[in-house]
Amino acid sequence: MNGKHKFYLLLGIFQVVLIFLVIFTSNGIVSFASAQGTTFEYYDSGTTATLAIAVALSVSFSVLGSAWAMKTVGTAAISALSEREEAFFKAFLVVALCEALAVYGLIVGILLWTKIPTPI
Repeated sequence: MNGKHKFYLLLGIFQVVLIFLVIFTSNGIVSFASAQGTTFEYYDSGTTATLAIAVALSVSFSVLGSAWAMKTVGTAAISALSEREEAFFKAFLVVALCEALAVYGLIVGILLWTKIPTPI
């Protein structure tokens, strides 16, 4: 197994661990609060798990898409800069747009995270 496949395997394992952490963290909070004596049927519903999975997927897919675009565009930008130094601003703009994709996914994840029902 070469380094590239090992990296992708470790990245996939890390994503699975993150998804399980998000699910069990929200379920742990709900079960802890429901053990206090009050009924929390709404919080024990699938809403919490669905929103937690949506948060994990939105952040992970946007970051992976941004990394793939950055790899493709960054290689082309570096080769263009080696031929013409005047193309720096265009190359920088395209690379910055790739980074913005990850930020948009993070914003969506934060907005979804605030919608997860928590018993207070």
